[in-house]
Amino acid sequence: MSASRSGRIRRAGSVALGDFLRREASAERAALGGGERPSVAAGQACRAKKGEDFALLKPACERRPGAPSTSFSAFALFDGHNGSAAAVYAEEHLLANVLGCVPADLSRDDWLAALPRALVAGFVKTDKDFQTKAHSSGTTVTLAIIDGSVVTVASVGDSRCVLDAAGSIYYLSADHRFDANEEEVGRVTECGGEVGRLNVVGGAEIGPLRCWPGGLCLSRSIGDQDVGEFIIPVPYVKQIKLSNAGGRLIISSDGVWDALTAEMAFRCARGLPPEAAAEQIVKEAVESKGLRDDTTCIVIDIIPPEKQKCTIESPKTPGKGLVLLKNFFLRKTASGSLSLADKDNYPEPDFVEEVFEDGCPSLSRRLNSEYPVRDMFKLFACAICQIDLESGQGISIHEGSSKTGKLRPWDGPFLCHSCQEKKEAMEGKRHSRDSSSRNSGSSE
Repeated sequence: MSASRSGRIRRAGSVALGDFLRREASAERAALGGGERPSVAAGQACRAKKGEDFALLKPACERRPGAPSTSFSAFALFDGHNGSAAAVYAEEHLLANVLGCVPADLSRDDWLAALPRALVAGFVKTDKDFQTKAHSSGTTVTLAIIDGSVVTVASVGDSRCVLDAAGSIYYLSADHRFDANEEEVGRVTECGGEVGRLNVVGGAEIGPLRCWPGGLCLSRSIGDQDVGEFIIPVPYVKQIKLSNAGGRLIISSDGVWDALTAEMAFRCARGLPPEAAAEQIVKEAVESKGLRDDTTCIVIDIIPPEKQKCTIESPKTPGKGLVLLKNFFLRKTASGSLSLADKDNYPEPDFVEEVFEDGCPSLSRRLNSEYPVRDMFKLFACAICQIDLESGQGISIHEGSSKTGKLRPWDGPFLCHSCQEKKEAMEGKRHSRDSSSRNSGSSE
């Protein structure tokens, strides 16, 4: 995973996830007066040029209909390219696919623990199902699920989700542009793709790095079946817990981020309610760069009970704010996980605690991680599409892996045959797309 910036996040350490969530839930109930939860307010704004951006705003959802204790909020941005079909399909199906990958009877603690794996499976299922529609369009996706003070974000592509918590900025998504990600270039090349710039008359190369065939400048997306299945839908996932101070999220397409930094976006919308804030951010971006692309912004305020009559606002003291707006970089370690660089150089503001983070492209790892424990899920169901598997039908997700450790090829989780084929295609083991010249048009 490429380097991406983040504010300092206090880590959960070696505490077992279930114990951690139970401890935090108890502390949250005590701090919030016996069980009150933060409220959520959201607003959206868009300036359309191609009409390929779509947004999902669901501030009130229930995992089990009629059970208020299972309530959560969901917000997503779909930045389509090469047509709107993929963005429309993802908007209509992604959240349901994610929820379909989580057992319905889980407690809140277990639901939050299961969510990162369910997001991976739901993204892949959405992409797999969309491929049957024979559309060549694709879409970036940034999906945020908010349950109380726990925020879980999954992303593919180059839309971004950023958080302002008491003046400190945190990056909750990752860019999947080839220009910013050497490791993704290597992965796609090893899987059979070609990465390079657009050739013009005379042999000159222009523009950003793109994958050929297809000319896509993103290494991860939903759709894009004309490019190749090594352009994968496996999302970067980050889960954090806010302090009782609450926070403000901005989810925007690259039309905003090509014009504004996160600091600029939060600053220009400071003190405004969510809808007005989103309008102001879009206005600033368009005035800065012009309307070159669809420009969409969602602003979400997570408001603690004691502040629910006020709009969340970042501190206005310039000196203090500048100290807290330090940015940090994430590096991939040898084990493939992400770690904070220069972590000893700055003080740690105690506004956000990291619970989980992973951007690894490997389905074998992402669907079998120790986080969460495997016994939360049905063993004899396909880990992606969730169909029940009869004896002998399932294929272990570890099959063919040379790095299984203590795991055996007949251990679960299992995939059905079509999802196993999808996994192999994503890993470059089955090429299902024809190559084409790098002189073709671009998709993004």
